[in-house]
Amino acid sequence: MKKGINIWSFADNYSIAECASIASDAGFTGIELSLQAEGELALDSSESELIAIRNTVIDQGLEISGLATGLYWEYSMTSDDQKIRQHAIDICRKQLEVAAALEVDAILVIPGGVGVDFIPDYPVVAYDLAYERALEAISQLSTEAQSVGVHIGIENVWNKFLLSPLEMKSFLDDIHSAYVGAYFDVGNVVYSGYPEHWIHILGERIKKVHFKDYRREVGGLAGFVDLLAGDVNYPAVVNALREIGYTNYVTAEMIPAYKYYSNQLIYNTSHAMDSILG
Repeated sequence: MKKGINIWSFADNYSIAECASIASDAGFTGIELSLQAEGELALDSSESELIAIRNTVIDQGLEISGLATGLYWEYSMTSDDQKIRQHAIDICRKQLEVAAALEVDAILVIPGGVGVDFIPDYPVVAYDLAYERALEAISQLSTEAQSVGVHIGIENVWNKFLLSPLEMKSFLDDIHSAYVGAYFDVGNVVYSGYPEHWIHILGERIKKVHFKDYRREVGGLAGFVDLLAGDVNYPAVVNALREIGYTNYVTAEMIPAYKYYSNQLIYNTSHAMDSILG
């Protein structure tokens, strides 16, 4: 398995070049980037700009380990508003195109949601309708994913949707595409289950992995803590990943921000991942 770090783990004011430089110095081999509505890596970035970003990362001795985006929290494929659903699909299309230009093998996709507690006034959608809409959208996008050679990874997030590994497995199997799998986040399931169980059940459907840690007794978003400070059984997680033959990136997505000396989070995370991966 290869060791990556998500760009959201860095201070907001850092450029991609600065983040890549720090990640390289900290001992990571890959960095996961994020597609934004505007900015350095945006929906309207030109092909030449994307090539320049790719070269910037390569010049630091890194790979681009994945491509995420936070835009799905605002534009959901399960929304009751058809225009919003279509915009979310269009974002995914663009994400696939950008990933292909960056030579990234998989994108992180949130396929909508039933409800989100940490976003005020997030509209609640009937679960059965959310499932039907997400299935229709991702099935449609799977053809485009195959055409550009980029996998769609459905992430398990706190969206009150696809709440168990068995349901996630059924959802992925219903799409019938080798180009759609799971972007499995270890820390996101700890509040209600055990990540090692998810890994065994999803198996080869897992395209990418996020590392986080979570302390159950704290609860809520405040429960996310530094790696090895929470309740994730990382020996069991790593054993499970090895048993299913997973050899792609494990990418740390660190939610806890350090108020001072923020770069230390990157180095601490790298050292913790060295211990986790042995």
